[in-house]
Amino acid sequence: MDRWAAGKIYLPCTAMRTEDAIQFIRHQELTLSGPSNWADLGCGSGTFTTALAHYLQAGSLIYAVDQKLAANLKIPVPAGIQVKTLELDFVKDEWPFAQLDGIVLGNALHYVKDQSAFMEKIERYLKPEGKLLIVEYNTDRPVPTWVPYPLSYHSLEKLFKTRGYNHIEMIAERSSVYGNANLYTAIIRK
Repeated sequence: MDRWAAGKIYLPCTAMRTEDAIQFIRHQELTLSGPSNWADLGCGSGTFTTALAHYLQAGSLIYAVDQKLAANLKIPVPAGIQVKTLELDFVKDEWPFAQLDGIVLGNALHYVKDQSAFMEKIERYLKPEGKLLIVEYNTDRPVPTWVPYPLSYHSLEKLFKTRGYNHIEMIAERSSVYGNANLYTAIIRK
């Protein structure tokens, strides 16, 4: 398959390294003219937090949120970018931040059972012009424990269109090392 087919990047199947993640989320809408505030919900080891930080301006802040953070978690980011780690359940708990310029859900939305209700929560914390950056498996077939509530790109489009989001764009796709379905990245805004 052509890496640049249909205007999106297609990366080969390998483990996700920082350099891969930076390319996988690359989009002109991530580069804002000044400092911005983002949240990476379900940040895990911080791969997408680090990748996002490469596109943000100095003075920006990223809240790296996960239900259970590694004891010695260190998320490397360029100088001038601040990362604040928070241990909380991003679905059940209220968030100690608001007025976000963007939210990253990297392999996290498929853990949310009621995705429509979760969209209402997101909208309380996201600025009206805010952006969502989603990384998901392109399937609707569950894999118990690991991907209980998958969201193919087609299903993602339907979910966000019903909430009034007009710009839903797949920006990259790559094979998954787990082989069940490709991973995709999408940028979304109203």
